[in-house]
Amino acid sequence: MAWQKYDQSYIPGQKSQYKISRSKIDFFLECPRCFWMDRRLGIKRPNTPPFLINSTIDALLKKEFDGYRKKKLPHPYMVEAGVKAIPFSHEKLDDWRHNFTGVQYLHEPTNLLIFGAVDDLWVNPDGEVIVVDYKATAKDKDITDLDPPGGWHDAYRRQMEVYQWLLRGNELKVSDTGYFVYANADTSASSFDGVVKFRVNTFSYTGDASWVEKTVIKLKACLEGDIPEVGTGPLGNGCDYCKYARSRTELTIKALQDRNKK
Repeated sequence: MAWQKYDQSYIPGQKSQYKISRSKIDFFLECPRCFWMDRRLGIKRPNTPPFLINSTIDALLKKEFDGYRKKKLPHPYMVEAGVKAIPFSHEKLDDWRHNFTGVQYLHEPTNLLIFGAVDDLWVNPDGEVIVVDYKATAKDKDITDLDPPGGWHDAYRRQMEVYQWLLRGNELKVSDTGYFVYANADTSASSFDGVVKFRVNTFSYTGDASWVEKTVIKLKACLEGDIPEVGTGPLGNGCDYCKYARSRTELTIKALQDRNKK
Protein backbone atom coordinates (compact mmCIF):
# COMPACT_ATOMS: atom_id res chain seq x y z
CA MET A 1 0.00 0.00 0.00
CA ALA A 2 1.15 3.54 -0.78
CA TRP A 3 1.04 4.72 2.83
CA GLN A 4 3.41 1.95 3.92
CA LYS A 5 6.03 2.95 1.38
CA TYR A 6 5.68 6.63 2.24
CA ASP A 7 5.91 6.14 6.00
CA GLN A 8 9.19 4.22 6.02
CA SER A 9 12.29 5.74 7.63
CA TYR A 10 15.07 7.23 5.52
CA ILE A 11 18.34 5.32 5.35
CA PRO A 12 21.42 7.54 4.78
CA GLY A 13 23.01 6.89 1.42
CA GLN A 14 20.04 4.96 0.06
CA LYS A 15 19.82 4.76 -3.73
CA SER A 16 16.06 4.24 -3.99
CA GLN A 17 13.65 7.13 -4.34
CA TYR A 18 12.28 8.54 -1.10
CA LYS A 19 8.84 10.12 -0.84
CA ILE A 20 8.47 13.47 0.90
CA SER A 21 5.08 15.14 1.20
CA ARG A 22 4.41 18.84 0.88
CA SER A 23 3.55 18.95 4.59
CA LYS A 24 6.91 17.37 5.49
CA ILE A 25 8.67 20.23 3.70
CA ASP A 26 6.82 22.63 5.98
CA PHE A 27 7.65 20.36 8.93
CA PHE A 28 11.36 20.62 8.03
CA LEU A 29 11.12 24.41 7.82
CA GLU A 30 9.46 24.53 11.22
CA CYS A 31 11.96 22.27 13.01
CA PRO A 32 14.72 20.23 11.30
CA ARG A 33 15.34 18.34 14.54
CA CYS A 34 11.75 17.07 14.84
CA PHE A 35 11.73 16.38 11.10
CA TRP A 36 14.98 14.35 11.37
CA MET A 37 13.65 12.26 14.26
CA ASP A 38 10.40 11.66 12.37
CA ARG A 39 11.98 10.62 9.06
CA ARG A 40 15.17 8.95 10.33
CA LEU A 41 14.00 7.28 13.57
CA GLY A 42 10.24 7.14 13.22
CA ILE A 43 9.79 9.21 16.41
CA LYS A 44 6.71 11.27 15.71
CA ARG A 45 5.22 14.28 17.42
CA PRO A 46 1.98 13.73 19.37
CA ASN A 47 -1.01 13.66 17.04
CA THR A 48 -3.46 16.55 16.94
CA PRO A 49 -7.21 15.98 16.45
CA PRO A 50 -8.30 15.91 12.79
CA PHE A 51 -10.22 18.92 11.49
CA LEU A 52 -13.27 16.94 10.36
CA ILE A 53 -15.48 19.99 9.73
CA ASN A 54 -12.82 21.46 7.44
CA SER A 55 -12.48 18.15 5.60
CA THR A 56 -16.25 18.02 5.12
CA ILE A 57 -16.30 21.52 3.64
CA ASP A 58 -13.43 20.55 1.32
CA ALA A 59 -15.37 17.50 0.11
CA LEU A 60 -18.55 19.49 -0.50
CA LEU A 61 -16.73 22.26 -2.35
CA LYS A 62 -15.08 19.68 -4.59
CA LYS A 63 -18.49 18.24 -5.45
CA GLU A 64 -19.80 21.72 -6.27
CA PHE A 65 -16.86 22.64 -8.48
CA ASP A 66 -16.91 19.23 -10.16
CA GLY A 67 -20.48 19.94 -11.28
CA TYR A 68 -19.33 23.09 -13.06
CA ARG A 69 -16.24 21.26 -14.35
CA LYS A 70 -18.51 18.86 -16.23
CA LYS A 71 -20.44 21.78 -17.70
CA LYS A 72 -17.19 23.65 -18.51
CA LEU A 73 -18.60 26.72 -16.79
CA PRO A 74 -17.22 28.94 -14.00
CA HIS A 75 -18.59 28.42 -10.51
CA PRO A 76 -20.58 31.42 -9.14
CA TYR A 77 -17.79 32.05 -6.62
CA MET A 78 -15.42 32.54 -9.55
CA VAL A 79 -17.85 34.86 -11.32
CA GLU A 80 -18.40 36.88 -8.15
CA ALA A 81 -14.63 37.30 -7.70
CA GLY A 82 -14.12 38.27 -11.34
CA VAL A 83 -11.91 35.26 -12.08
CA LYS A 84 -11.68 34.64 -15.82
CA ALA A 85 -11.30 30.87 -15.70
CA ILE A 86 -13.18 27.58 -15.49
CA PRO A 87 -12.48 24.45 -13.40
CA PHE A 88 -9.64 22.48 -15.01
CA SER A 89 -10.30 19.00 -16.38
CA HIS A 90 -7.45 16.48 -16.46
CA GLU A 91 -7.25 12.69 -16.47
CA LYS A 92 -5.01 12.76 -13.39
CA LEU A 93 -7.10 15.19 -11.34
CA ASP A 94 -8.48 12.51 -9.01
CA ASP A 95 -4.94 11.29 -8.28
CA TRP A 96 -3.72 14.84 -7.79
CA ARG A 97 -6.43 15.44 -5.18
CA HIS A 98 -5.84 12.15 -3.31
CA ASN A 99 -3.83 12.53 -0.08
CA PHE A 100 -1.51 9.57 -0.63
CA THR A 101 -0.77 10.14 -4.31
CA GLY A 102 -1.17 13.83 -5.05
CA VAL A 103 0.83 15.70 -7.66
CA GLN A 104 4.20 13.91 -7.78
CA TYR A 105 7.54 15.14 -9.05
CA LEU A 106 10.91 13.39 -8.82
CA HIS A 107 13.60 15.93 -7.92
CA GLU A 108 16.49 14.16 -9.63
CA PRO A 109 19.40 15.96 -7.87
CA THR A 110 18.19 14.61 -4.50
CA ASN A 111 16.24 11.53 -5.68
CA LEU A 112 13.34 12.75 -3.53
CA LEU A 113 9.84 12.12 -4.84
CA ILE A 114 7.94 15.20 -3.71
CA PHE A 115 4.15 15.05 -3.62
CA GLY A 116 1.18 17.06 -2.44
CA ALA A 117 -2.61 16.84 -2.83
CA VAL A 118 -4.27 19.92 -4.33
CA ASP A 119 -7.83 20.95 -3.52
CA ASP A 120 -8.66 22.19 -7.00
CA LEU A 121 -7.26 23.51 -10.26
CA TRP A 122 -8.74 26.07 -12.63
CA VAL A 123 -7.56 27.11 -16.08
CA ASN A 124 -7.64 30.59 -17.62
CA PRO A 125 -8.15 31.55 -21.30
CA ASP A 126 -4.35 31.58 -21.83
CA GLY A 127 -4.19 27.90 -20.87
CA GLU A 128 -2.46 28.59 -17.55
CA VAL A 129 -3.36 26.23 -14.71
CA ILE A 130 -4.40 28.00 -11.51
CA VAL A 131 -3.82 26.42 -8.10
CA VAL A 132 -6.84 26.71 -5.80
CA ASP A 133 -6.91 26.00 -2.08
CA TYR A 134 -10.05 25.68 0.05
CA LYS A 135 -9.93 27.02 3.61
CA ALA A 136 -12.48 27.14 6.40
CA THR A 137 -12.66 29.05 9.68
CA ALA A 138 -15.08 30.83 12.00
CA LYS A 139 -14.25 34.49 12.56
CA ASP A 140 -16.33 37.62 13.09
CA LYS A 141 -14.70 39.53 10.23
CA ASP A 142 -14.84 38.53 6.57
CA ILE A 143 -11.69 36.88 5.25
CA THR A 144 -10.79 38.72 2.06
CA ASP A 145 -7.00 38.30 2.06
CA LEU A 146 -4.20 36.50 3.86
CA ASP A 147 -2.75 38.04 6.99
CA PRO A 148 0.47 40.07 6.55
CA PRO A 149 3.68 38.03 6.19
CA GLY A 150 5.24 36.84 9.41
CA GLY A 151 2.25 34.95 10.80
CA TRP A 152 0.76 31.49 10.45
CA HIS A 153 -0.75 32.37 7.05
CA ASP A 154 2.79 32.07 5.69
CA ALA A 155 2.19 28.30 5.75
CA TYR A 156 -0.73 28.84 3.35
CA ARG A 157 1.55 30.80 1.03
CA ARG A 158 4.19 28.07 1.06
CA GLN A 159 1.54 25.41 0.51
CA MET A 160 0.32 27.06 -2.68
CA GLU A 161 3.85 27.70 -3.92
CA VAL A 162 4.85 24.05 -3.48
CA TYR A 163 1.79 23.01 -5.51
CA GLN A 164 2.77 25.46 -8.27
CA TRP A 165 6.31 24.04 -8.25
CA LEU A 166 5.04 20.45 -8.42
CA LEU A 167 2.71 21.15 -11.33
CA ARG A 168 5.49 22.89 -13.26
CA GLY A 169 7.59 19.80 -12.63
CA ASN A 170 4.81 17.90 -14.42
CA GLU A 171 5.35 20.19 -17.44
CA LEU A 172 2.14 22.18 -16.99
CA LYS A 173 1.90 25.87 -17.73
CA VAL A 174 1.10 27.27 -14.28
CA SER A 175 0.00 30.77 -13.35
CA ASP A 176 1.83 32.59 -10.56
CA THR A 177 -1.61 33.70 -9.39
CA GLY A 178 -3.51 31.21 -7.28
CA TYR A 179 -6.79 31.54 -5.39
CA PHE A 180 -8.12 30.79 -1.94
CA VAL A 181 -11.79 29.89 -1.55
CA TYR A 182 -12.31 30.82 2.09
CA ALA A 183 -15.45 29.64 3.91
CA ASN A 184 -16.12 31.57 7.11
CA ALA A 185 -18.81 30.27 9.49
CA ASP A 186 -21.46 32.87 10.35
CA THR A 187 -21.88 33.01 14.13
CA SER A 188 -24.38 35.90 14.08
CA ALA A 189 -27.44 33.61 13.73
CA SER A 190 -29.84 33.62 16.68
CA SER A 191 -29.87 29.82 16.93
CA PHE A 192 -28.22 26.67 15.56
CA ASP A 193 -31.24 24.64 14.33
CA GLY A 194 -28.91 22.05 12.85
CA VAL A 195 -27.54 24.49 10.25
CA VAL A 196 -24.33 26.51 10.05
CA LYS A 197 -24.16 29.10 7.29
CA PHE A 198 -20.89 30.23 5.75
CA ARG A 199 -19.78 33.44 4.09
CA VAL A 200 -17.47 32.46 1.21
CA ASN A 201 -14.86 34.81 -0.22
CA THR A 202 -12.55 34.06 -3.13
CA PHE A 203 -9.30 36.03 -3.38
CA SER A 204 -6.02 35.78 -5.22
CA TYR A 205 -2.45 35.24 -4.09
CA THR A 206 0.64 35.70 -6.28
CA GLY A 207 3.13 32.98 -5.45
CA ASP A 208 6.91 32.83 -5.72
CA ALA A 209 8.13 29.23 -5.69
CA SER A 210 11.84 30.08 -6.11
CA TRP A 211 12.56 28.93 -2.53
CA VAL A 212 11.25 25.39 -2.98
CA GLU A 213 14.16 23.69 -4.77
CA LYS A 214 16.73 25.27 -2.43
CA THR A 215 14.74 23.97 0.52
CA VAL A 216 14.46 20.46 -0.94
CA ILE A 217 18.26 20.35 -1.26
CA LYS A 218 18.68 21.45 2.39
CA LEU A 219 16.07 18.90 3.45
CA LYS A 220 18.02 16.10 1.75
CA ALA A 221 21.22 17.22 3.49
CA CYS A 222 19.34 17.07 6.78
CA LEU A 223 18.23 13.50 6.06
CA GLU A 224 21.81 12.47 5.33
CA GLY A 225 23.36 14.26 8.31
CA ASP A 226 23.43 13.99 12.09
CA ILE A 227 20.56 15.13 14.28
CA PRO A 228 20.25 18.96 14.13
CA GLU A 229 20.54 21.12 17.21
CA VAL A 230 17.46 22.61 18.85
CA GLY A 231 16.28 25.88 17.28
CA THR A 232 18.20 25.57 14.00
CA GLY A 233 15.20 25.77 11.67
CA PRO A 234 15.44 27.76 8.42
CA LEU A 235 12.58 29.93 9.68
CA GLY A 236 14.53 30.71 12.84
CA ASN A 237 11.74 29.47 15.12
CA GLY A 238 12.36 27.82 18.46
CA CYS A 239 10.41 24.56 18.62
CA ASP A 240 8.04 24.14 21.56
CA TYR A 241 8.17 20.35 21.17
CA CYS A 242 11.97 20.37 21.45
CA LYS A 243 11.87 22.73 24.44
CA TYR A 244 9.35 20.48 26.17
CA ALA A 245 11.37 17.33 25.45
CA ARG A 246 14.58 18.92 26.75
CA SER A 247 12.90 20.30 29.89
CA ARG A 248 11.25 16.98 30.66
CA THR A 249 14.54 15.10 30.20
CA GLU A 250 16.38 17.53 32.46
CA LEU A 251 13.70 17.27 35.15
CA THR A 252 13.67 13.47 34.92
CA ILE A 253 17.46 13.29 35.29
CA LYS A 254 17.35 15.69 38.24
CA ALA A 255 14.58 13.66 39.92
CA LEU A 256 16.61 10.46 39.52
CA GLN A 257 19.75 12.13 40.89
CA ASP A 258 17.83 13.51 43.88
CA ARG A 259 16.35 10.08 44.59
CA ASN A 260 19.76 8.41 44.41
CA LYS A 261 21.13 10.87 46.98
CA LYS A 262 18.60 9.74 49.55
